[in-house]
Amino acid sequence: MTDIIICGIGGKMGATILKALQEYDDVRCVGGVDAYADSAKFSVPVFAKPSMIDIKADVIVDFSRPEALQGLLEYATQNKVALLLATTGYTPEQVAAIDEASKRTAIFRSANMSLGVNLLIGLARRAAAFLGDKFDVEIVETHHNKKVDSPSGTALAIADGILAEKSGCFETFGRHGRNSKRDAKEIGIHAVRGGTVVGKHEVHFFGDDEVVTLTHEAHSKAVFAHGAIKGAAFLKGKAPGLYDMNDLIAEMIN
Repeated sequence: MTDIIICGIGGKMGATILKALQEYDDVRCVGGVDAYADSAKFSVPVFAKPSMIDIKADVIVDFSRPEALQGLLEYATQNKVALLLATTGYTPEQVAAIDEASKRTAIFRSANMSLGVNLLIGLARRAAAFLGDKFDVEIVETHHNKKVDSPSGTALAIADGILAEKSGCFETFGRHGRNSKRDAKEIGIHAVRGGTVVGKHEVHFFGDDEVVTLTHEAHSKAVFAHGAIKGAAFLKGKAPGLYDMNDLIAEMIN
C-alpha cells in the first residue's frame, strides 16, 4: 500500500485525485495540505502547511502553486518522504532547489502527468530527429482561461525534447512586434487561453509541400490524476534522486 498526502487537496485537482483513488486498491490518501480548505469536509486530516504534518506517508503529491515549494522541500528532505511535483511555473532558482533536494530524497517531477502527453513528447523528439532541419517546428498549446503560467510547462517540455535533437535551435515565444522573416533555427511556442479547455498541445512540422502534426488533447483532469497516482506508487521506496515520466513509463513497459 502506498500512502499519499495531497498538497492542494481542496482544489479541483485534489478532488479529482480523491475520486480517481476509488479505482485503486494499492494507493490511498491519508492526509492533505491546504491553507484554504475546510478540513471538516474531508475524511482525512488536512494541514495548513507542510511543517504541521504529524502523520506518516510514503509520498506527498503536489498539485498546488510554486509558492508552496519551499515548505514541501523542507518537510520532504527532513522527514525522508518522497515528493511528486506536478506543479508548473517554477523559477530557475526553484528548479535548482528541487535538484539539490533530490540528493536527499526521491523527487518525481513532471510538467504534465498524462501518459499520453509524455508519449507525445517522445514522438515529437523522434520526429525532430527524423525530419531534420528541413522542417520548421511550431508548438501551439491551448488551456482554460484560469491557467496562470504561459506558455505551459508541457509546451516547454516538448520544446526541450526537440532542442535535444536539433542543435543550434532556439525558442521563440510569439512574434508580436517583429518585422523579419522566420529564422530557420526557431522553434515557435504559442499560448492560447479560453473557456474550459483542459489542455491541448499541437506540434507542427512544416516542410516543403507537406506538414506533419502531432496532437494530444486532454478531455478531463482525470488523466493527470491517474498519472500522478501511478507516479506516486512508482516513487514509493525509491532511492534519493530526480525521477520523471520517462522512468515511470520505462518501468511500466519492462
